[in-house]
Amino acid sequence: MSRQKSGFRSVQITVFRGATKVTLDAKGRLAVPTRYRDRLAARCDGQIVVTVDKDHCLLVYPLPDWEELERKLVRLPSMNKAARRIVRIMVGYATEVDMDANGRILVSRELRDFAGLDRNAMLIGQGNKFELWDEATWNEKRDAWLSEDDDGEMPADLESIAF
Repeated sequence: MSRQKSGFRSVQITVFRGATKVTLDAKGRLAVPTRYRDRLAARCDGQIVVTVDKDHCLLVYPLPDWEELERKLVRLPSMNKAARRIVRIMVGYATEVDMDANGRILVSRELRDFAGLDRNAMLIGQGNKFELWDEATWNEKRDAWLSEDDDGEMPADLESIAF
């Protein structure tokens, strides 16, 4: 966790990175890896929001980060079909969960069904959030993305970054 100065206001940035194999139990509970628990406790007191993503994985946000995104989503123009669709899906499926004393969160049946989650999953750090994937689906998608030819459609913001 780090702090960054932005004008006169201090902005807290919590960074989640890495790919971790995780297991869901028969009730749909997921043990958050221990390396993230303290960050989640500090950032959101274990209050988390899980919602769906267009790629058929789940997005896992600390509550404050979700609330910031949700404020932006609900301000989108309701007469725009694409905006309305994304709000319906992301806000409609958004589910608040609390991390229990053992560091577990309960992923609802509806969310597990959407992402095809059964037992074996991958938790992928994405900076301010996680993606939660069915392990087999993640492996297939990852391999496909890595084998894709560069189509030359690199966003301008990425062209200046050396990897």
